[in-house]
Amino acid sequence: MDYLSENKGKYAFVASVVSSLVLVVIFAVLSFTVNGSRDIPLYSQVDIIAGMIFVFILSMIVAASIWPGIIEKRIKNN
Repeated sequence: MDYLSENKGKYAFVASVVSSLVLVVIFAVLSFTVNGSRDIPLYSQVDIIAGMIFVFILSMIVAASIWPGIIEKRIKNN
């Protein structure tokens, strides 16, 4: 139990990064699919990559505020 409490910051960081990467991959797949289905692409690859960076940064901010509470609840329940 003490080991889990000591490492909750590491777990929160890993969970935040993984969830942010999942959102970036979803964003990339959807944006490339939609952009590729158009006759004249609406966005360039640079726009999509910049959007991926933006999504990553925003999702890290949100995930870094949500995951520590979730992990702390899970540790207390165990």
